[in-house]
Amino acid sequence: MTVTTRQGVSDAAVIEQSWQEPGVFAALYRRHAPHISRYVARRLGDDMADDVTAETFYRAFEKRRKYDLGRPDARPWLYGIAANVMAQYHRKETRMLRAFARSGADPVVQTYGGQLDGADDRVVAAGMHQPLAAALAGLSRPHREVLLLVAWADLSYEETAQALGISVGTVRSRLHRARKKIRAALGDGNPLSISDEG
Repeated sequence: MTVTTRQGVSDAAVIEQSWQEPGVFAALYRRHAPHISRYVARRLGDDMADDVTAETFYRAFEKRRKYDLGRPDARPWLYGIAANVMAQYHRKETRMLRAFARSGADPVVQTYGGQLDGADDRVVAAGMHQPLAAALAGLSRPHREVLLLVAWADLSYEETAQALGISVGTVRSRLHRARKKIRAALGDGNPLSISDEG
């Protein structure tokens, strides 16, 4: 049975069809690559976004036969692959956040301008670029990963758990600790304002 979504045919149906017709996989790329790329740019900078996005979709294509077709939306799976690819750049991300904390020049805000959403808008409006970057740089990779998948990739707790291969309880725990550290660093001005509901 083919499940129809906002984009038409479900991601799962596209992936399944790509088993016989590999070119169909390009539809998945067109749907999700811009979002993955912007998320990567936010984490590692514009210079890494294309390479990490390409590697993410290359790995997804290679692993497509292992995809759980019971999940119509492939976003969590793709963000999980992207997280694994980005893990090798953890030091670069931390250096970038620290440089941003010193300079205040946010390359993503400058590059994407009017395309910002949710958490990005709140950070810009609150003028918290530098303190937030410093606070994020101080988080461990697992805590930062959970926080940013929820805040910047707009994944639910369940989708974040699926993306990272951890339990929802672990997502809640890591998110709680990350939020606590961010609040401590920013005082009461938490621009991410992530609710405790998943």
